[in-house]
Amino acid sequence: MILSRFLLSAFCLLAAASAFSQTPAPTQANVPYGKHPKQVLDFYQAKADKPTPLLFFVHGGGWMTGDKVNPDFLKQCLDDGISVVSINYRFIPDAQAEGITPPVKACLDDSARALQFVRSRASEWHFDKDRIGGCGGSAGGFTVLYLGFHPEMADPKSADPIARESTRLRCVLAFVPQTSLDPKQMLAWIPNLEYGSHAFGLGSMQEFLAKRDSLMPWIEQFSPYALASADDPPVLLFYDSTPDLGKPPAKDPVHSGNFGAGISDTLKTAGIEHEINYNNDYGHMKYPNLFSFLQEKLKK
Repeated sequence: MILSRFLLSAFCLLAAASAFSQTPAPTQANVPYGKHPKQVLDFYQAKADKPTPLLFFVHGGGWMTGDKVNPDFLKQCLDDGISVVSINYRFIPDAQAEGITPPVKACLDDSARALQFVRSRASEWHFDKDRIGGCGGSAGGFTVLYLGFHPEMADPKSADPIARESTRLRCVLAFVPQTSLDPKQMLAWIPNLEYGSHAFGLGSMQEFLAKRDSLMPWIEQFSPYALASADDPPVLLFYDSTPDLGKPPAKDPVHSGNFGAGISDTLKTAGIEHEINYNNDYGHMKYPNLFSFLQEKLKK
């Protein structure tokens, strides 16, 4: 029995090591796009004769934790001729230590700067800067939606060549993303939600609601719901729960499908091409799976 357990443990370790060894290594790792230790990214180059499309991945973790390792669709992208960039960025505590107000601004600014930096390397890294898609989960999904919907942030008159690069995306695939940072709106959608106050350096939803009016300029500048407009790229939102707007208690409220249902009419009104997948229901969708959305939008 002891020997059998030992052999089973050894087999599990070997299987884990084999799986790890099959994960593609970055072509370039921990490339700095800023001065902070967390302002680094990994680049994975797909083999191709012509410049490739590129997937720009932002990890989740509530802007409080997480890492750029093992971005979603990495092997699928590389096998299909799509290069990948996965970024790290400053977290909210880092921003608070630097006195940045509101702290979530550092997370979003870093992502925009990383995207501009990546575009500045298009020739060197052999990809097409006009075919960059955003992908991320949870807070990372929020961030790529923010990049997808925010008006162009490039400054053509800047002395910094990186700042002259575009921040626009060809498409966005977001997993369980939050779609607003308006506390009143979020509670109308998800009554048992206790999320978002940390983005503004606040300690509770009650304090968030009390300071909402003074924060509205920032909320509207950051929230995908407020930013969505007719010139924005196609998006696919994925949630693993069925929406039930305004009905408590939502399971896993931070990642509730109500965030998708809440922004759905806004996307329709703006005329943004979009799909929202709840609970792996592909029957109503144009795409047979999530990766096929990226293939169509990036490989045209």
